[in-house]
Amino acid sequence: MKKNNTIYWASTGLLSAMMLFSAYSYISNPQMAAGFKHLGFADYFRTELAIAKIAGVLVLLIPQIPVRVKEWAYAGFGITFISATIAHLSMGDPAAVAIMPVIFMAVLIVSNIYLHKKNKLVAVNTKVKTALA
Repeated sequence: MKKNNTIYWASTGLLSAMMLFSAYSYISNPQMAAGFKHLGFADYFRTELAIAKIAGVLVLLIPQIPVRVKEWAYAGFGITFISATIAHLSMGDPAAVAIMPVIFMAVLIVSNIYLHKKNKLVAVNTKVKTALA
């Protein structure tokens, strides 16, 4: 159980740090604004995406939020990473730029897998404690 918990929090922490950094960059870095323009996105989309990333990070990091809600955050991040990869590839950006969302997606998948492994063990332990009481 400790291994699952450690892997979950390490991957979720890494993912959250990446998302918070990108959200901050979307708002404060003029090069990001130029990047969104290069990809053909309206300027408001950059701000909207930054806010959504911050909200998603909060959902993933707050333990009291139900797993069903966390699944929506995982889905939103997954759609974002897939869309970013497609956008970069369609604009002919270098492979190094297009591969970053794929790496983020891998970390997202690990976090999601270990969320369920961690919660499955918690549920089993709760049932055993209830049965013994």
